[in-house]
Amino acid sequence: MTERFDAVVIGAGIIGTSIAFSMSKAGWRVLVVDPLAGSGQGATSSSVAMVRTQYSTLEGSALAWEGFHCWQDWSGFLDLESDEPVAPFHPAGVLTFKTANNGFLEHQLGFSRQLGIPFEFWSVARLQSLFPSWDLSSFGPPVISDDADFGARSDAELETVFFPKGGYCPDPQLAAHNLQRAAEQHGARFRFGEAVTGIDKKDGHVSAVTLSGGEQISCRVAVNAAGPHGQNINALADPDGKQRIRTRVVRHEVAHLRCADAATSDASRIMLYDTDIGGYIRTDTGDSILAGSLGARGEVELAADPDDFDRNLSPQSIEPLYRLAQRIPTLGIPNTLSGVADLWDVSDDWIPIYDCTDVAGFYMAIGTSGNQFKTAPVVGELMTALISACEQGTDHDQDPISFRLQRTGHEINLGFFSRNREPNPASSLSVLG
Repeated sequence: MTERFDAVVIGAGIIGTSIAFSMSKAGWRVLVVDPLAGSGQGATSSSVAMVRTQYSTLEGSALAWEGFHCWQDWSGFLDLESDEPVAPFHPAGVLTFKTANNGFLEHQLGFSRQLGIPFEFWSVARLQSLFPSWDLSSFGPPVISDDADFGARSDAELETVFFPKGGYCPDPQLAAHNLQRAAEQHGARFRFGEAVTGIDKKDGHVSAVTLSGGEQISCRVAVNAAGPHGQNINALADPDGKQRIRTRVVRHEVAHLRCADAATSDASRIMLYDTDIGGYIRTDTGDSILAGSLGARGEVELAADPDDFDRNLSPQSIEPLYRLAQRIPTLGIPNTLSGVADLWDVSDDWIPIYDCTDVAGFYMAIGTSGNQFKTAPVVGELMTALISACEQGTDHDQDPISFRLQRTGHEINLGFFSRNREPNPASSLSVLG
């Protein structure tokens, strides 16, 4: 063994780099290992990177609200000593509707009141003034285009809720690179182009990791932040590991197209989460938008092998555009779609796993894709608190750690993210979290 570190973080996406930043700030000697050529080059690079606060659980909402405070002052959060560019953050409110699919936002609005997250009820007149070409009929529940109910309007009137505190990061890969630089500023090291192929234990505790080149790195903590490869990394540490909540790998697709009428009449930035049609959009460059699916009846989950998957858009990628054309009738759907197909690692209930494991010194931050980019800055702090407590003797499984969100002042019980929880019935069971 040539080097010794306190902790090896496996994966240099937005979650892994955030964990490295927080742990190194807390005095840990950290090494991050990733098989790709640089930070954020995996699934992070394809994130739509939308920051919103409405989740189906109190803990998810609290974590997202704390995350928003980090993103809105990204430079201050990083506190980089160099003058290299940092990822921009564009403030943008989130527009959504009360629908049966989201329980008419009863829980989300209750959590927002409890956490101090601002929201507004908008009249139809205000919405029409901002989006004069939109059809504000109710089409839900969302279905695919060959369903007999597709395009059918109901008599229900959409009730609009606007969350002004949100936004998006147009360069998620740069954001991960920023976190790498911030971590390096505190002594963290990064090894790219190498994979972790073994996790060694001594007396039941992590003692080293083995890299694909054969080198062994001595450490007392290993953190699995490997995203779509998360379950493979788990198998290295504990082939027979017991965890009630598992993760799986799915392909997600986001279309890129022009749609001038997605913009507001007053040039304000607004992102749409429309559970009535089962889709979301955010502004990209110029008149272009990014559009994806929130799920619809008849839509099929696309399983994938993280080492061998198709990066071309599937025929299903056009479905959210058909549904979006109900809301924006002037939308022109191109004959050939462009966009991104990449991977998410999602848990059984679409709530992430931030936890210790049955192997002392081995920790997980997985099941994060699709809805945790916005929380990533806080996840680093959360995992640092959890790891530090466990390494000092706390039995997190029996006595779950309470974590204080320093910017908003709220506390959450980290047992909520346990690997051994029952699947959460409150979850949306979708990318909404």
